[in-house]
Amino acid sequence: MDRIDAMQAFVAVADLRGFAPAARKLRLSPSGVTRLIAALEDRLGARLLQRTTRSVTLTDVGARYLERARRILGDVEEAESAVEGERTRPGGRLVVSAPVGFGRLHVSPVMSAYLLRYPEVSGELRLSDRIVNLVEDGIDLAVRIGHLADSSLVARHVGEMRRIVVASPGYLRARGEPMTPAAIVSHDTVQFGGTGASSDWRFVEQGEEIRIDCTPRFTTNSADAAIQYAEQGGGLTRVLAYQAAESLRAGRLKIVLAEFEQPLLPIHIVYPTSRLLSAKVRSFIDTVTELSDWRFGA
Repeated sequence: MDRIDAMQAFVAVADLRGFAPAARKLRLSPSGVTRLIAALEDRLGARLLQRTTRSVTLTDVGARYLERARRILGDVEEAESAVEGERTRPGGRLVVSAPVGFGRLHVSPVMSAYLLRYPEVSGELRLSDRIVNLVEDGIDLAVRIGHLADSSLVARHVGEMRRIVVASPGYLRARGEPMTPAAIVSHDTVQFGGTGASSDWRFVEQGEEIRIDCTPRFTTNSADAAIQYAEQGGGLTRVLAYQAAESLRAGRLKIVLAEFEQPLLPIHIVYPTSRLLSAKVRSFIDTVTELSDWRFGA
């Protein structure tokens, strides 16, 4: 027996004073309503209705139970309406995860614009360079750069990212500009990547991927540190385009080996499921596509 269905049947019988009109309202057969009421009374161990051939009336227990049943059904309806409202109108708390640097420079401005647009939403932006578990960590959606591992997450492509090799103009004047990937071995390099990251740099030459094993003079897990060291003439470093964008605009760094770069990395927004996608998640994705140009391929 479904308790909510049984309660609804009981309230309908009490309001309409009969099984037949209650059955018509609920779009059930009269026998179906009778079975629901009987099962409810069996569960409660009390008679809720007095039945005669001409009328149906409440017992004392039934009258008291009716008041509570109305309150419970009202709470259920309110809860369902609230959920439906969240699906159609952005509201509640939105938790977004993004890589540290990209989140600070590119996701945070979108979040600010989004919260101004939808005042009924409260937002939280979590910045981390590790891959987080959205479900376990209570995250609504995440921005991820790079090819996605197979998972149950739904992915929405929102941009692409270039991987570039850069060096300072002063370093290139002193040491010469490498014209092929193989020339890197004679240069000082700055290795940027997470703990345990591979020291080889990958390129595409004549349609095939090649790997150049580097022995870096400086290794760091911070893109800012790698770029700063390269700006000071420390050597070549390989980073994502957005990480060096400001230095390139200011002329502190220059791109080399552009014709040998690997294909662009995709940028995705990922979220646990597309079924019953909430309005807050859907509207955030719409805001990203409307306000942001996350195509770092120029």
